[in-house]
Amino acid sequence: MTTPSRTTPLAAPPPRRKLPIGIQTFSKLREEGCYYVDKTALALHLIDSGSYYFLSRPRRFGKSLFLDTLKELFEGNAALFHGLAAENSWDWGKQFPVIRISFGDGVLRSRTELDTRIHEILLDNAQRLGVVCTHESIGGRFEQLIARVHQKVGQRAVVLIDEYDKPVLDNIDNSPVAIEMREGLKNLYSVLKGSDEHLKFAFLTGVSKFSKVSLFSGLNHLTDITLDPRYSALCGYTDADLDTVFAPELPGLDRELIRQWYNGYNWLGEPVYNPFALLQLFRSRKFMPHWFETGTPTFLIKLLQQRQQFTPDLSRVVASAALLSTFDVDNIPVEALMFQAGYLTIKEVWQIPGQMELTLKYPNLEVQAALNNSLLQSLTGDLAVPGPQISRLYKLLTATDFAGLKALFHAFYASIANDWYRKNELSSFEGYYVSIFYSYFAALGLDIRLEDPSNFGRIDMTVLFDGQIFLFEFKVVELNPAGAALQQIKDMHYADKYQGLGQPIHLIGVEFSKASRNIVGFEVETLSS
Repeated sequence: MTTPSRTTPLAAPPPRRKLPIGIQTFSKLREEGCYYVDKTALALHLIDSGSYYFLSRPRRFGKSLFLDTLKELFEGNAALFHGLAAENSWDWGKQFPVIRISFGDGVLRSRTELDTRIHEILLDNAQRLGVVCTHESIGGRFEQLIARVHQKVGQRAVVLIDEYDKPVLDNIDNSPVAIEMREGLKNLYSVLKGSDEHLKFAFLTGVSKFSKVSLFSGLNHLTDITLDPRYSALCGYTDADLDTVFAPELPGLDRELIRQWYNGYNWLGEPVYNPFALLQLFRSRKFMPHWFETGTPTFLIKLLQQRQQFTPDLSRVVASAALLSTFDVDNIPVEALMFQAGYLTIKEVWQIPGQMELTLKYPNLEVQAALNNSLLQSLTGDLAVPGPQISRLYKLLTATDFAGLKALFHAFYASIANDWYRKNELSSFEGYYVSIFYSYFAALGLDIRLEDPSNFGRIDMTVLFDGQIFLFEFKVVELNPAGAALQQIKDMHYADKYQGLGQPIHLIGVEFSKASRNIVGFEVETLSS
């Protein structure tokens, strides 16, 4: 007798929740039933391990939400933590007075505006905590506030400072004002060291890490956890978070494409996704530069132009950990700014005697594509040009139309006005032409390999696209004979490493002329698969 088969019913997918887009308040997120990635275990570990912390993360990475989570934890709002790691691991019988300082709202353009805002923040905290501060100076009032809330509550104070560096960064292109802001903030933060007896915990967050002598004078007890592997995922979402917490949002989206576009931020621990970009993807269901477009880095673009940055080098930066860790208003290493602001992230780490050397890269396709689009606008001096040209480039690559590709770049270089060359020293730099060429391809978010190693040398640029391989070699005709670019690809057998893939390989020699300011050679030879 045949036993009837029994079909096991499939488990119903978890219900979709509200996306916490723009929500930086822990209570609102929890009360409205939003998705939440539990960071409370990490919060408890921080509290158990020390008292004074600093964390640098890019903008819109969840720093404000984490600070607000700490606030609710220290204030003992147990109901908000139901089902979270902290629920059964925290002494809810203790409530600590929390002083909250944030410079996230608005833009301050003078020291007077900054001082006024600080006084307002301190007054608001004093009123909320039920104390009166009589000192008139900023330092004196802050010190008094900390001491008096300790005395009133009977528990040491907790100080949480969000966007600690924003008044400086908002004026970073105006050094005199930025320095004034720096000194005003130092006047505030220096109070923390002398208030140790009244403090339980302090946590400062921001985008940048200014040197201790400039902004953290005296705060040598502040532990920087920016590159602590244990807290790499303190802000941001991991792959595991996506597959569990956000599982209801994944159907209909290419999982690998999500990873390529938005994952990849690394602070020596587990890589994480940009939370803002990911949430916007779930809302719009479109792969776009969501995070980048909320704040185009105009100062960074200007700085790269001023320093004649060879843009292909941005995908392979090597720097020491010390160089990346701090900067100051009058000394801004490009590498440090790009790393701290989230446009570059850690690819590899080399521990050498006395220091740590880091290799940096673009974190993902969102940053690579959007940053190079902005760089193109700067390199060409025309905001309107790159968009249509990038679209045209994609179509030509898809059709393997090399005559059209040559015509596209020739017309583009020819369209740059002589006035642009006259006014911009960058255009005299030979790498200018290669920078533009590279940035067009990078703006498409393609798989690009620079200085691609082979058995016989390094290929200037390899592009893997649509089941085909494009090998580029660049030469300047004033320095090399005509045809040298393509001939080098063949003589050095650059194609050999890709022969086994069974894909068409296109050998492309591109030759520039400094005199004509344009492409004068564009030779192509295709090897069949």
